[in-house]
Amino acid sequence: MYDFTTIMDRRGKDALAVDAPGPEPIGMMPAGPKDGFDMIPMWIADMNFATCPTITDAIIERAKHPAFGYFDPTDEYFNSIIDWQFRRNGVEGLTAEDIGYENGVLGCVNSALQAFTVPGEKVLLHSPTYVGFTGSLASTGRVAEHSPLVKDENGVWRMDFEDMDRRLKKNKIHLAIFCSPHNPCGRVWERWEIEKALEVYAANDCVVVSDEIWSDLTLTGYKHIPTQSVSEDAKNRTIAIYAPSKTFNLAGLIGSYHIIYSKYLRDRIRRQASTTHYNTMNVLSMHALIGAYRPEGHQWVDELKEVLTENINYAHEFITTNFDGVEVFRPQGTYMMFLDCEKYCQRTGRSLDEVLRAGWDVGVAYQDGRLFKSPWAIRMNFALPHSRVVEAMERLKKYVFI
Repeated sequence: MYDFTTIMDRRGKDALAVDAPGPEPIGMMPAGPKDGFDMIPMWIADMNFATCPTITDAIIERAKHPAFGYFDPTDEYFNSIIDWQFRRNGVEGLTAEDIGYENGVLGCVNSALQAFTVPGEKVLLHSPTYVGFTGSLASTGRVAEHSPLVKDENGVWRMDFEDMDRRLKKNKIHLAIFCSPHNPCGRVWERWEIEKALEVYAANDCVVVSDEIWSDLTLTGYKHIPTQSVSEDAKNRTIAIYAPSKTFNLAGLIGSYHIIYSKYLRDRIRRQASTTHYNTMNVLSMHALIGAYRPEGHQWVDELKEVLTENINYAHEFITTNFDGVEVFRPQGTYMMFLDCEKYCQRTGRSLDEVLRAGWDVGVAYQDGRLFKSPWAIRMNFALPHSRVVEAMERLKKYVFI
């Protein structure tokens, strides 16, 4: 059994989650708490758990050798990914040629934007939208075209395929960014949904960039379906991006990778990435991935998913029972939860800014959901020890949603 109960002190250890908040909120960062409250970091999407020990073992073992010169990825690196994808996602036939290093998911997104679009061109995304996607489009001069997800009669977020098709045709869009599982909504798409989405993309001759960085973190009862697995066309239309960073809390090491089966797409992405002269792997990142994808890593992730499921279930039940007017969809994957505060704010006359500030004041450092193109939302991270989740919920009940 691995330790998911210890409350780590991350202060001064290179952690935005706890060191960035200050007297006033800055951009997407919350403000620090008032005197008398410690901070419970529930905003930025990293975990407050110690990573799998085989990762630190692998890094330390490599660091014992005092030379860190130029290197090429090893067979062990590629074989670790091939084995992980087979055992976790049932992927067969994957080869080293199909795999390429990426300096984070957004590094690959930016390469795709440069390779397949021109400045001023529109790109289709779903909203609510991960803030990193909209930032990447803005910084490269591309324009986001948002197709809103809609809730069905059971409150489940769904894609609006007719709306997607209409926007693709109207704007002559030929690049789409797909998020599976979806951040921030937490949907784990069913196979039929992915099949239908890819049919829409195919009918409009769209290259698809599929962010699957959350694929390892599906909650109990749900399973990730790789976008490239739903059809032969999807396999050759899609640039899929994975990483151990979300799964094992390794964002600070940087180390994503793409899977691209189409030689044409692969050549364009690699050519674009090579022009920046920055998209090169760190040797310790390589050994971290190898350490993560060992058998112990599989066990660690399985235990983590049970912890996350418990936290999400507890929080969902607590919020729906105690926070009158706050609507929340129970995530099926990721460790993020999206709270819709519109009815609460209308009922109480409080603004979302006031609700956010009230939480920050008592140390519940959650995130402004308006950054994700949702006007009444708060995004919360539940990848922390259960005792901290309980404390956060009690503070919100006592001091905020009253």
